[in-house]
Amino acid sequence: MPADHHAPDAALRLAQALIRCPSVTPEDRGALDVVADALQPVGFAVERPVFSEPGYPDTPNLYARIGRDGPCLVFAGHTDVVPEGEGAWRHDPFSGAVADGMLYGRGAADMKGGIACMLAATLAFLERRGADFGGSIAFLITGDEEGPAVNGTVKLLDWARRRGERFDHCVLGEPTNPGRLGEMIKIGRRGSLTGKLTVLGRQGHVAYPHKAENPIPGLLRLASALVAEPLDRGTAHFDASNLEFTTIDVGNPATNVIPATARATFNVRFNDDWTAESLGAEIRRRLEQAAGNAVRFSLDLQPSNAPAFLTRPDAFVTLVAEAIRAETGLTPTLSTTGGTSDARFIKDACPVIEFGLVGETMHQVDECVAVADLERLTAIYERVLDAYFAGP
Repeated sequence: MPADHHAPDAALRLAQALIRCPSVTPEDRGALDVVADALQPVGFAVERPVFSEPGYPDTPNLYARIGRDGPCLVFAGHTDVVPEGEGAWRHDPFSGAVADGMLYGRGAADMKGGIACMLAATLAFLERRGADFGGSIAFLITGDEEGPAVNGTVKLLDWARRRGERFDHCVLGEPTNPGRLGEMIKIGRRGSLTGKLTVLGRQGHVAYPHKAENPIPGLLRLASALVAEPLDRGTAHFDASNLEFTTIDVGNPATNVIPATARATFNVRFNDDWTAESLGAEIRRRLEQAAGNAVRFSLDLQPSNAPAFLTRPDAFVTLVAEAIRAETGLTPTLSTTGGTSDARFIKDACPVIEFGLVGETMHQVDECVAVADLERLTAIYERVLDAYFAGP
């Protein structure tokens, strides 16, 4: 690792070092070494727990902390990335190339760039303030976020809790901004629930429909009932919940056979009007009402570890928003849009907000971020640290 982590281009150097580790889930390939090598020399105690689960690959994680007194501010993120995908990249996806003011590479936006900025901001803060800054800073970094998320943040948080670690607030560096740095803070996420619907019929020849029972009309009837009326109208901080069918399957290659079953899968992104349990009950009620005595069906609701949650706007959210405004001139929208993230696990340990780079190219070929945004995000995080540990 370069020695000059405190240089003005520290975030860029760290981001390049991270990108050059091809840490496609569940591989680490040295990415957590980059984090540890940046933090240990300035006094962080760094630990590297590896978690296991039958049927899943072992996954390394990292926990680092400086200071034992409160308050404790946590920076959280993930060093694993999705594969480079199909298609030709302008630059090697694991080279960390810079061209025309852009840093290219898998993870540049999601979210090695964000981790690099957190590291650079922390190093600059400690260089100015020293180790006696009136609190604690922790890093909670997993290598299992883009994959099954079995051996990642959930187990890392449980490991930390059993060791007596306590946190006051968390910044998760996911790429929250749609198009410009400073546009959006995530203060919550909608929940996710998946259901598998099966309608039962009786197989037979299409020329003798009276001797068969076609499940397809019944499936269409039930599917229509689920989407006929909105689940809700949205809440103060959330959009309306939406139920989307993602597949309808019969699996019948024959054109002269009425199938025995018809299946559909749907996913619901739900707001804080619902829990997975109450939403499941409403879905079942709609199906039973539509089915009556005419349609035989079964419903399999998949276990959900993604509840809807909200970090209510408070002094901490205001502190982060003011740091963003001071650096970018933008007043960030407080949003709960988008998919799920590890914030859904962290919220049980402490209040959490998400703010990182621009996510426009994440998971795409030629994923990239502006070098200038790395510098500005580092400055924002440093402002957050200064304000959080301002003292009496």
